[in-house]
Amino acid sequence: MIPLLICTGLGIESRAVRRGLPACSAGVQVMRTGFGPRRAARTAAALPPSRALAVVGFGGALNGSLRPGDVLVASEIRYGDLAYSCPSAAALAGLLSRAGLPARTGVLLTSGHVVTGAERGRLAREGADAVDMETGPLAAVASGRLLAAVRVIVDTPAAPLPTPATVRGVRLAGRALRRLGPGLIRWAASGLVPEEVGR
Repeated sequence: MIPLLICTGLGIESRAVRRGLPACSAGVQVMRTGFGPRRAARTAAALPPSRALAVVGFGGALNGSLRPGDVLVASEIRYGDLAYSCPSAAALAGLLSRAGLPARTGVLLTSGHVVTGAERGRLAREGADAVDMETGPLAAVASGRLLAAVRVIVDTPAAPLPTPATVRGVRLAGRALRRLGPGLIRWAASGLVPEEVGR
């Protein structure tokens, strides 16, 4: 069994995460799922066994207090009518904060499309802080594993995709992704009991 499996949607995310892994990171596997929930679902159906699963990558802010480069550690993952709790979110956010990353916990929503315009405001009013397109299908098969979802903010309601401002957001987010590895490894080795609950 792999101690830690890290899933990313895009190649740029995978490369950034790999670059940031410590030289001695045996037992850590980084897997690219492909972009969007359909590709993520196909990958989810064939995940290798692991003690901990971290879904990592870029995300879009719904909450106006999030800025490009901020790190959102999901306390809850919403996907369709389901929600998955991540009980160790605060502990992981603490590890990342102590490493100098601007990390906080919040609600992550997985969408089947890029969220823009008024939809951002509506989803924020419903309690979601950030959005992605891959985490939900992976969370759905995470039972029995320690689960984390970590999204580094690229775009915000004030600077949505695609604008020149998001170029800077991608650079900031890439730097943050390269710094996640040590914290994720410590989180996976923490001995916390997997308690993800779908409802």
